[in-house]
Amino acid sequence: MANVRLLDIKKSFATLRVLHGISLDIQSGEFISLLGASGCGKTTLLRIVAGLESVSSGGVEIDGRSVTNLPPEKRDIAMMFQSYALLPHLSVYENVRFPLRMRHIGSRDEQDAQVRAALETVQLGHLAERRPRQLSGGQQQRVALARAIVSKPKVLLLDEPLSNLDARLREDMQVELIEIHKRLGLTTLFVTHDQEEALSLSDRIVLLNAGRIEQQGTPDDIYARPATGFASNFIGSANLVPAQIIDTPTGPAGKLADGQLLPLPATETTRGEATLALRQEDIALAATDTEGTLKADLRTRVFLGARNRYVLSLAGTTIRALTANDVLIEDGAPVRISIAPERIRVIKG
Repeated sequence: MANVRLLDIKKSFATLRVLHGISLDIQSGEFISLLGASGCGKTTLLRIVAGLESVSSGGVEIDGRSVTNLPPEKRDIAMMFQSYALLPHLSVYENVRFPLRMRHIGSRDEQDAQVRAALETVQLGHLAERRPRQLSGGQQQRVALARAIVSKPKVLLLDEPLSNLDARLREDMQVELIEIHKRLGLTTLFVTHDQEEALSLSDRIVLLNAGRIEQQGTPDDIYARPATGFASNFIGSANLVPAQIIDTPTGPAGKLADGQLLPLPATETTRGEATLALRQEDIALAATDTEGTLKADLRTRVFLGARNRYVLSLAGTTIRALTANDVLIEDGAPVRISIAPERIRVIKG
C-alpha cells in the first residue's frame, strides 16, 4: 500500500488543454473513483499516474518519491484496462504469471505460489489451464484482475474495468471488487463514468468536469451535499429548478416561476436567485390537493419494473420523480408533489 500525490498536473495535446491543474492526495489503502463524463480527462489522469502518459507540468509522487519521469515498470503499480488485454495464446495461469516473468519477480516456485494465490482470490483456480477464448466475459475480467494484483503492487489502477459486462455481471463484480479491496487493502484509483459504480465502490469520489475537479468527498457527502449544479445533475441526476429564495412567516422558501412556494430548511441562509436541487427519489406524488403540496403537470410515466419514473412540469421546468410501482397516476389526472425541506439542496447563483 502507498500514498499517492498528484501535484498540480496539467496536460495538453497540441493546443488542447485536457487537464487544468489537478492536485489530489490519496491515502494508503484508499479506494478513489475518478468519476466524470467522456472527455473530462479522467483516463488521461490515470495514464499519467501509470506512466503511460507524460505531464505537461506538475508531478506524481508515490510514498513521497517522485515518479513523474519514471517508466511504468519502475513505479510499482499495476493497471487493469477496459479491454482486459489478455494474451490469447497463453493459458489463464500464464496470463497471470506474465508480469512476474517479464519483471523477473521471484523464483519459479515463488511465482507459482503468487499466481495460485491471485487466482484463488478471484475464485478462478480451477480454470488455470484454460485459454481466454474459453472464458466468459466475467471470467476474463477476473483473470485480468488477478494479473493486476499478482505482483502485489503498491497502487492498483482500474480503467473502467466493468464497462464491457452486462448489468447482472457488473453488479456481481462490484461486490467482488469491494471484497477483494477489503482483503488486500490496495491503494486503488478507479476510473468510471457510472455514478452507481462510484457510489458503491469508493471511499472517496473525485468528480471531474472539463479537466478540473468539480467536487470530491465520500459517496454519502457528494450525493447528499452536491456543491454545484453540475455535481447535482451528474450524481443522482437531480432536478434543477430555478427559484427566488425569500423569507416567509414560516421560514425560508423557494419562490418558483409561477409563484408557488417550496419550504426550505430553517437553517438555509441563501437569499435571492438560486437553484434548487431536488433528488428524483425524494419527490412524493399524490393525486389530491393536500396542504404543503405543489401543483405540477404530468407529462408521462415510464415503467421501470420495480419503480416508475414520472416526467412532470413544475413551474415551467421539466422534473422527474421516482416512485414505487404501486404509485399510479393516470395520464391527464391532476398531480401534486411534495418534498421534505431537509432534502432540498440550495445552490447559489
